[in-house]
Amino acid sequence: MTESAPSSFTALGLSPALAQAAAEAGWTGSTAIQAAVVPAILQERDVLGLAPTGSGKTAAFVLPLLHRLLLTPNMLDERPRRLRVLILAPTRELAAQIGDVLQGLSRGVAPQLKTVVTVGGVSINPQMMALRGGAQVLVATPGRLLDLLDHRAVNLHDVGLLVLDEADRLLDLGFADEINRLLAMIPTQRQTLLFSATLPAAVVSLAERVLHNPLRLEAPAATDADAPDIVQRAILVDTPRRTALLRHLITSQAGVQGWDRVLVFVATQYASEHVADKLKRAGINAAALHGKLSQGRRSQTLADFQARKLSVMVATDVAARGIDVPQLAVVVNHDLPRSAVDYTHRIGRTGRAGSRGQAISFVCADAPGSELHFRLIEKRQGQRVPREWVAGFEPVVGVVQGAGQGAGQGAESDAEPGAVFEYDLDDEAVGAAQTSPVEGLVIDPNGGVKGRRKSKKDKLREEAAAAALAATQPRKRTGSR
Repeated sequence: MTESAPSSFTALGLSPALAQAAAEAGWTGSTAIQAAVVPAILQERDVLGLAPTGSGKTAAFVLPLLHRLLLTPNMLDERPRRLRVLILAPTRELAAQIGDVLQGLSRGVAPQLKTVVTVGGVSINPQMMALRGGAQVLVATPGRLLDLLDHRAVNLHDVGLLVLDEADRLLDLGFADEINRLLAMIPTQRQTLLFSATLPAAVVSLAERVLHNPLRLEAPAATDADAPDIVQRAILVDTPRRTALLRHLITSQAGVQGWDRVLVFVATQYASEHVADKLKRAGINAAALHGKLSQGRRSQTLADFQARKLSVMVATDVAARGIDVPQLAVVVNHDLPRSAVDYTHRIGRTGRAGSRGQAISFVCADAPGSELHFRLIEKRQGQRVPREWVAGFEPVVGVVQGAGQGAGQGAESDAEPGAVFEYDLDDEAVGAAQTSPVEGLVIDPNGGVKGRRKSKKDKLREEAAAAALAATQPRKRTGSR
């Protein structure tokens, strides 16, 4: 018999009221990382938690810290309120999400508990006003917290529990100096929780400095039942046709479950605006999300997407971590991410909380480096993703024939527009040219795809040369003498 959510959480040592609040929030039971972390936090141990995206990490520290706060004598009656818990997050969206979880849970068990979220990109004055009278819990981005300290709007003298969430991302974004300044202001006698999806050298160094005799707890491998269920796809397409293919996929799948909301990742802020604008001109309700937008617009765009008021959100990697969109079924990598770690976080926006997700990556057939880069991503995650193409959007550099044998079809075939064809790249393709199982398609030893037919550019050049040659020839006279 499956254990109910409240009994699952109470078995970890949480109070019945808090366990019931977790169940009412939609958490059907504790995940593997929660089962490992919650008892350690309740025992007041420092923790180094390694957990992939979508594993329930936020609840793993929010639930026990609330439990401990509620057991603190007279804590809720203190005036002014004393700051007991500080949570540092790398992005505004993640900070806001953590704040929402805290406030949602505390409403059911301790409505007097005050949680304040402070982030950059918006006016500091409302946040200073919110901190008047103090707060027991503060969720902040490092830069804005330092601004508040400079304004003497908050002090860290009573912090007894420090959480560094997404520590690898904190360091990636250049917050190391800010974190060091903040650590100097926080009492050394404290409990510290450090969570990270990866463990690069910089995170190891930070952990050694801030953690005292920590428990290292890691979520089980991807074979665990809690692992996200994500179907990965890789579609070959020429670079200039990616947005047209994206539009085709969205419109052709209208009415298909899950395609009513699509999160699209791009490499730059310009691309975010550019792709979103093209989709809007095609009648698709899309919006951009990137770091240069005002915080108000970022928050509104994300809220609209979560509420299904937007069909497509075109985002930079600002949306790759910490953002939870319930029942998001489709993620598209319009541009491939810079690293395998970023890839994992991007596709981790789908397949959350036990639902199934689909992650589609566009691999540019006219850019050999794109194929090679995606192979590196595959190698790092230990799996191969079959390459596909969509009829009507076949790469010009790799026009394919031989449809009667189950192969992909070229532009001159009678394939239904939008049909999807698939083939597997041989493991030995890199470094040794070979013929693909698909007739007419050759695998480049550098990872690209070369076609046996002339490209459009070659044909245009030949036509232009022929026209120029014809212009130099004497005209043939017609008519009677």
